[in-house]
Amino acid sequence: MKENEQGKGNQFLTYFFSDKLSLQSSIQTEHECFHLYIAFLRLSDVISEITLGLISTALMSKTAGSIVEAALRRDPQETEFIQSVQEVVHALERVISKNSNYVNIMERLLEPERTIIFRVPWVDDRGETHVNRGFRVHFNQTLGPCRGGLRFHPLMNLSIAKFLSFEQTLKNALSPYRLGGSSGGSDFDPKGKSDNEIMKFCQSFMNELYRYLGPDKDLPSEEMGVGTREMGYLYGQYRRLAGYSQGSFTGPRVNWSGSSLRTEATGYGLVFFAQLMLADMNKELKGLRCAVSGSGKISMHVLEKLIAYGALPITVSDSKGYLVDEDGFDFMKISFLRDIKAQNRSLRDYSKTYARSKYYDEAKPWNERCDVAFPCASQNEIDQSDAINLVNSGCRILVEGSNMPCTPEAVDVLRKANVLVAPSMAAGVGGVIAGELELKECNLNWSPEDFESKLQEAMKQTYQRALKAATDFGYQKESPDCYFSNQNSQRLLTVIYERKFLMQWALVHGAAISAFLTIASGMADQGCA
Repeated sequence: MKENEQGKGNQFLTYFFSDKLSLQSSIQTEHECFHLYIAFLRLSDVISEITLGLISTALMSKTAGSIVEAALRRDPQETEFIQSVQEVVHALERVISKNSNYVNIMERLLEPERTIIFRVPWVDDRGETHVNRGFRVHFNQTLGPCRGGLRFHPLMNLSIAKFLSFEQTLKNALSPYRLGGSSGGSDFDPKGKSDNEIMKFCQSFMNELYRYLGPDKDLPSEEMGVGTREMGYLYGQYRRLAGYSQGSFTGPRVNWSGSSLRTEATGYGLVFFAQLMLADMNKELKGLRCAVSGSGKISMHVLEKLIAYGALPITVSDSKGYLVDEDGFDFMKISFLRDIKAQNRSLRDYSKTYARSKYYDEAKPWNERCDVAFPCASQNEIDQSDAINLVNSGCRILVEGSNMPCTPEAVDVLRKANVLVAPSMAAGVGGVIAGELELKECNLNWSPEDFESKLQEAMKQTYQRALKAATDFGYQKESPDCYFSNQNSQRLLTVIYERKFLMQWALVHGAAISAFLTIASGMADQGCA
């Protein structure tokens, strides 16, 4: 073995065993443990459940594995989509094994109902013509009309569009509303473009997409690279082409779109969900250190609500690095961060004003000491080394603000370390909830308190639905003492390994199970199974 590999193995072992298990083992035992670690790195499809002196390895069942293999054979180049399929099928393994009909339903579900790819020509301010590629995937409309985001990013492709629309389909099924799922966008990069260039691109994009949209078909919402400005241009062109102004896209300005708190809903919902999890442990967010990634709308609203709950958010990030403030952010500092982003300045400018802060280039915030992590940047932002850093930094709860923020290797690390995970499928439904409230009750002028009350109740229902599904299929919650000590926010890193499946991932399984069963029931009733 190479020396640096042995070092990584030893680092892994520092958190892999609890305080109750002696780290002063014999050379032979340590050697055996290291080889287990290497096996863990190389076999991402193996679920290892480890106790002292016992190794129990369970492979994905043949039935579940065949579903993933079929998807891989069909679309081998779509890595993000295949990864998403693998995660969901793994979460549904017990459901699929109990009913063979669900295998057929899952195979049908994994093929989108409609995939639209189109060219988007536009002219820049210099008069030069550019052509980008547009995507929209209507993944499944069994439960109702589609809802889903639009992402403008240079790396956007069909695989990402399918992965996002698949995740959105399950997220919408878990929400209180009967909705199908969609997603899309373009490989257009809005960064560095003028308002006029962005308007021309959005209008050209909508010239093709509008015929597939409508309140009873599909309505897009904001996603990465698409904010209030872009949604305004898109909706304006849609209204002119379709001659329809009764409904609206979710997200644009309050004077023509409904609830004034629509943009806050996803970020606030993530914090509400974290609070529900902690309440079940007889704990609260107050005093807990929270690491947040990203610096967009969702991240900023997560910071806001964490401060309101008395937590200590300490990080944000961008594509160049991350910013940490050891004193924690407050509302004035958040306002300053927003000004920095609005002026397209670097987050490092923040540290020129606040001496106790520091910006780290080409780094991620996951090695900062924290109790709770909120990844809100992009898919696969947490890799294996990041997950190890999170565990070693004391993180005990991870709330997914972005879709599929962890690589498969990172997921394995978090599972073994007993980190409690709130899946974006459940924790991220706040935006779906607010969008539908906005469309269905847009004449109501709610106060912020009324809106938050409705959002909190809907998040609570989602949380309970996921837990019930988990319980129905044998995934029980662990004792709260497995996660936190009784000494305020100081954790006692006590990890208990048992022969049974690590139940701290009950929410991950429960969310997928509840969403899938809802869709499967509809597909069966409609003769789609």
